Amino acid sequence: MSVSLRTHLLLFLVSLSSRMGFSRYIQDVGESEEYGFRRPLRCLDMLSIEGHFTFVAAQPQLACAAFIISDPDEVVVLELNDVNIDCSSGDFIKMFDGWVLKGEKFPSAVDHPLPVHERYTDFCSSTAPRTSSRSSQNVAMIFFSIHSPGNGFTLTVRKLHNPFPCNIMSQTPEGSFTVVIPHERKNCSFSIIYPVELRVTQLSLGQAKNNDLSPQAEVRSGCSASGDFVELLGGNGVDTSKMVPIADLCFSHSGLSHVRIGCDNSVVRLVSSGNYVNRVSFQYRLLENNELPTRRENSLDNFCTVE
Repeated sequence: MSVSLRTHLLLFLVSLSSRMGFSRYIQDVGESEEYGFRRPLRCLDMLSIEGHFTFVAAQPQLACAAFIISDPDEVVVLELNDVNIDCSSGDFIKMFDGWVLKGEKFPSAVDHPLPVHERYTDFCSSTAPRTSSRSSQNVAMIFFSIHSPGNGFTLTVRKLHNPFPCNIMSQTPEGSFTVVIPHERKNCSFSIIYPVELRVTQLSLGQAKNNDLSPQAEVRSGCSASGDFVELLGGNGVDTSKMVPIADLCFSHSGLSHVRIGCDNSVVRLVSSGNYVNRVSFQYRLLENNELPTRRENSLDNFCTVE
């Protein structure tokens, strides 16, 4: 991930967090792409490479978090080493399968394969310390609170290939992707943390019907009833279940259908009944300032516009 894109990603996270109680922080430059890279871990941090990251508290640090992101076709493995904290005094280290910001989770509870309580890995568990966690998608995070100066731990980040990526956070403001769900009953979201133009180039839902992209209000109830469909969503948070439905697609088609979403977060969400091999291919690009949809009074809130 380039420095500028990593900076935008962290700016998005902390801009969300500033509305939700976190302070601003920008990670500085200097990461190496070589596995085995080492550097200090900061109280609010963003990691996008493999390596070893050590945190040592210089003073009480009671509300810290690190966000980890990998490529779309990877999952993240987190391992704790050299842990020196006092769980009995209120210290904790928790790893999470996904991202959390002020109660908003990505992937949402309705899209993730595990119940929320099973997505947390708590080092200070009442049974035995748990020192590793593997994500279900390309993002993960760690929360920690340390009271005593000098205490800390080392976090090791590794990445593994994921042959069927599901619930992806994009690192880039433009690109293309194909989400495939092979005969499984689940939902997969591709989240782009930019205002973008989305172009759905191909959609296969196991039924040979055709249609163009239609407004959400006209087709949503029919698509939901079908059990196999694509939602285009917009919003300014990370929880897709709280985002605004922009449009639905529930008939197979090829060719370009597009929509502009002027939100902090734009999402393509594929819902599958498990009866078919469902597939959606799409392209996306960052909207220029002069392309952002006009803000309208009393519709979709004034901070997030679509057209």
